[in-house]
Amino acid sequence: MRRIFALLPVLAMLGACMDIPQASKGRSVRQSTTVTSPRPEARQCLAELGHTRANFTPLPDRYFGAGCSNLNTVELSAIRGDYEELGVSNLGPVACPVANTLAGWARYGVDRAARQMLGSGLARIETMGSYNCRNVAGTARRSAHATANAVDIAAFILEDGRRISVLDDWNGGSTKERQFLRVVQDSACKRFGTVLGPGYNTAHRDHLHLEVSDSAFCR
Repeated sequence: MRRIFALLPVLAMLGACMDIPQASKGRSVRQSTTVTSPRPEARQCLAELGHTRANFTPLPDRYFGAGCSNLNTVELSAIRGDYEELGVSNLGPVACPVANTLAGWARYGVDRAARQMLGSGLARIETMGSYNCRNVAGTARRSAHATANAVDIAAFILEDGRRISVLDDWNGGSTKERQFLRVVQDSACKRFGTVLGPGYNTAHRDHLHLEVSDSAFCR
């Protein structure tokens, strides 16, 4: 059923399920225990995401150890634009607050910019995923990806078939394409706490890193 929002009454009764690794004698195992938690803030986020008319499936909470987890995540397959549904590819589990922020940015910051600047609406956002149990490059600190609180954006597919990619078009695209990519990054900076792009370092030459955080860092 496309209306995932209809599942929310069921979620309200069941609460959130958490997979907590259990230890056995002498070694760790990947056993899990399901724990019920009310987590009203999680249900509120899902309700807000439902109001955006996004197409998503709530996922059970899971702990992977070593600072990596999927808590209050969803599988987001489509976002609602002004006129059409906008596809989202290769995302995987993403924290609900990130999905909510992404939905607003895609509709108001990307789709509208594409129509105004490039003459064609947005059809799909290509991502490089969200969850990845790893550190920030060159540090011992866990990345926001380790908790699915960030998403990397690789390209935008327009309704007329054009593909505007960060790697190819940030510097190599037409004037309008380059301007479009910078406009959507600026728009993301108004919604996400941390936004990193090609202007930050070479590690981000092929994507925009969008992270929900308490900071205000945009480069």
